[in-house]
Amino acid sequence: MRITATHINYYFICKRKLWLFANGINMEHSSDLVYEGKLLHETSYPQRPERYEELEIDGVKIDFYDARNRVIHEIKKSDKIEIAHQWQVKYYIYILQRNGVTGVSGLLEYPMLRQTEKIELTEQDVNLIEEFVKDIDKIVSDDRCPSIINSKICKQCSYYEFCYVGENES
Repeated sequence: MRITATHINYYFICKRKLWLFANGINMEHSSDLVYEGKLLHETSYPQRPERYEELEIDGVKIDFYDARNRVIHEIKKSDKIEIAHQWQVKYYIYILQRNGVTGVSGLLEYPMLRQTEKIELTEQDVNLIEEFVKDIDKIVSDDRCPSIINSKICKQCSYYEFCYVGENES
């Protein structure tokens, strides 16, 4: 299986969400929050498509890549799951480096918060990503779906109703 940045992102959010997504159960199409994120992505920086290119490499799609300055721009709505966002950008850098593009950095942008964070990839990060990829392969190839995590982020997830159907809310 080809690991994408979405797999990396979900790995940090919820192993169940990762497993469901990787096994073809997709709920994002019916999520208002996902739609809001796409709208934010399209409207926050309207000049981006003219200035930066979309890049697809090894099954990974980077929406805004500044090839001249070697900077990946990743837009997110909220920093609530910042660790997942950071590793997603690091994975983009990792994929580019693996394909001979060096000196790349990333900018994680939260326009609604007016925050920007520079992302770099270290040798230690590369080793960790390789471990994450092995773990992701193990998780998604398991016959059993991981358990519900019962986290406060669950209610904001596009898989919420799928995971909690028939559950008694307390």
